[in-house]
Amino acid sequence: MRFRDRREAGQVLASQLLAYANRPDVLVLALPRGGVPVGFEVAQALHAPLDVLLMRKLGVPGQEELAMGALASGGIRLLNRQVVHALRIPRDVIDEVTASEQRELQRREQLYRDDRPQPEVQGRTVILVDDGLATGSTMRAAAAALRQQQPDRLVIAVPVGSPDTCESLRHEVDEVVCARTPQPFYSVGLWYEDFTQTTDEEVHELLYRAAREDGVTSHQG
Repeated sequence: MRFRDRREAGQVLASQLLAYANRPDVLVLALPRGGVPVGFEVAQALHAPLDVLLMRKLGVPGQEELAMGALASGGIRLLNRQVVHALRIPRDVIDEVTASEQRELQRREQLYRDDRPQPEVQGRTVILVDDGLATGSTMRAAAAALRQQQPDRLVIAVPVGSPDTCESLRHEVDEVVCARTPQPFYSVGLWYEDFTQTTDEEVHELLYRAAREDGVTSHQG
């Protein structure tokens, strides 16, 4: 039941999302880097535009692995109030870390998306795609960030996920599509024959191809 690679995983996932095909309101947003090859296949199958939602963790200075919040594409910041209050982190420290991560976010935006404008999310049906769900922490933060942009409908879609994580996310978005939920789960990579890390160059190329094809389709339409 393993996927050959992310491309095949995206094709399998797309087959469960065909209700969203050929709809002008649908936008596929992938989480880089591994979610982009999956999202590309989904977007192709649904004839929908593809873009990325970039996330950066806001680490506590001196304990960077501990997240005091997250930053997302579109300048959206989410703070973990419990961590901020418990550690009494001053606002200027939060702003300093935010500014640093914002620069890295913008660098990656430029690297992946060139000068294409941010996609409009408000009022649209957004399908948020990754290559799998283990703990779901990044996906949870991504969904929270997107909700601030007021999509009409928010769908989380992955080829494979932990049954518990897929179930818990159902309370946070309109729909969760986990194509496969093996038990026991262990890890995302276990369910891929080829789980080679996706490169920045691959992400850029797939987004470029998707934008070009979407532009041709729009022109023809």
